[in-house]
Amino acid sequence: MALTRKSLVTIATVAALWFATGCANPGKVEQGRAIAFDKQNGVVTLILDSAPKSDQPRYDVLPPVVVKLPVDPNETGPAPEAGKLLSFDTKQRMVVFFDAASATIKTVFYLPVDEQNGVSRNDPQVANKKFPAVDRQKKTVTIYSRRKKVLLTFAVPDEYLALPDDTWKSGDEIRYYYKQPSQALRLMNVSKTDLTKGGK
Repeated sequence: MALTRKSLVTIATVAALWFATGCANPGKVEQGRAIAFDKQNGVVTLILDSAPKSDQPRYDVLPPVVVKLPVDPNETGPAPEAGKLLSFDTKQRMVVFFDAASATIKTVFYLPVDEQNGVSRNDPQVANKKFPAVDRQKKTVTIYSRRKKVLLTFAVPDEYLALPDDTWKSGDEIRYYYKQPSQALRLMNVSKTDLTKGGK
């Protein structure tokens, strides 16, 4: 059963209390989307969620925050995968991404080519396939969202096709607990953790 945004918020609240148990300084919990990950130095760069208590995440807090992974590897979940795509909206036909060159968040309206809903991760159309798929000859981009179960192909102006492929890749959603903002004490990769089964 897929978790709703509200249930994730509840889990975050419970996690915050769990993190704080027995501590004079309870610390804080934040959630963001990974836009860069330095594996060698154990550092992840995130765009934080400005609406953690709402039904839908809103990754739009600038500037990005740079967070060191926990010193104890047992307090770290699966390594983050980074990407610049922050969100997309099929009703408004727009994608929102972090533009590294200008260090800004940009919104681009697209022309839909093909949209399929209810596509599970095991569907032959997406299983064992790499996304995003950028076809510069056809001037299209294909992305897949596991959470939304949407397989989407769209066209954008030529200027955006020149951007790196990871512009259209959703980075993992990361939740972390900290006392010092730049150092995570515990870190969960929400995108790669099956919370319905207590994790992988």
